[in-house]
Amino acid sequence: MFHASEDSLDDLMRAVFKQLLNGRGNFQVESSKGNSTEAFGALLELKNPRARLSRSFSKAKAFSPLGELFWYLSGSDSVDFIKHYIPNYPKMIKDEVKASGAYGPRIFGENAQAKLDGVSEWDRVIRTLREREGSRNALVQIYDNSDAKPKNGDKPCTCTIQFAVRNKQLFMHTHMRSNDAFFGLPHDIFAFTMLQEIAARELGFGLGRYTHSVTSLHLYHDCTATEDRPANISTSGAKAYYREGFHDFSPMPEMPLGSPWSSIEHVKAAEQKIRTGNIDHTAPADLDPYWRDFIELFRIHKIFEEMRKRGDDLSTERSELRKVVKMMRDISPTYRIYILGRLDKKQSPVRDLFENLS
Repeated sequence: MFHASEDSLDDLMRAVFKQLLNGRGNFQVESSKGNSTEAFGALLELKNPRARLSRSFSKAKAFSPLGELFWYLSGSDSVDFIKHYIPNYPKMIKDEVKASGAYGPRIFGENAQAKLDGVSEWDRVIRTLREREGSRNALVQIYDNSDAKPKNGDKPCTCTIQFAVRNKQLFMHTHMRSNDAFFGLPHDIFAFTMLQEIAARELGFGLGRYTHSVTSLHLYHDCTATEDRPANISTSGAKAYYREGFHDFSPMPEMPLGSPWSSIEHVKAAEQKIRTGNIDHTAPADLDPYWRDFIELFRIHKIFEEMRKRGDDLSTERSELRKVVKMMRDISPTYRIYILGRLDKKQSPVRDLFENLS
């Protein structure tokens, strides 16, 4: 069994890639999504769950994991929603409108899978831990018996999420049947540790360690695109990441104390307006800066997406990017690396707009 315990996501990914690229005991597996190298039975521990964002050259992404998180929090199964942030969201979905394997409805929704006695899985977990801190029953089941149907191409990779209070801290353990180490793992750890911190704040406990077990932790071999499968650069991407060496340790800011749900509702409403076209939507003046940053990140993502679709020339880019610079001055410096990472080679002449940020 492969085990890794690290302080940050980058250190954890480095250990995972080292195992899958060169480690002993791996398997070579053929699957519908392509050939892969697999570590069968893996246990990963993130000792500081706030160090959940990579700061590497190749994997420093904040927009797509943040978008996926709010897809979950909204209880949505909309494919259009998630493809706004992850354009290559799995193409094996039969229904191009709804993702049957979406986690949001199962955790927060009101469908049959997410409801028990009229209470969502999330609400049941919170109620359980409020009634008895030592409970071992605060568990969310994601994978359902009906997901095993052969024709269901959108099977959830996550089986269960379990919360536990120990020494006045909220610990969380996720178990996954399958995890793509290059593309899936960074997003999963970001989203799940954010859920952990949300629950800790809602319950009034400190933030404990995060553990993540996987039956099949794998790295797909590079392949060219086919009619049924997009191109995959997992192996070469992992090698490039590993060659970068170690990265700065920079956790996200702490979530404000108290129940976060009122603030989350503000961000959910803002995200929906921005995603559907209202780029100028701004956060309420009394919203804590922690949550206001997320709204600004959604606005910046939308600006970049609109620029990409229009194929703007340099003069238009300067006008749009000045808006981005102005927004960057007001948000946490933690996120600047992810904004700068969105500038492609064509936009490199306008990088001077960002050089004097302080």
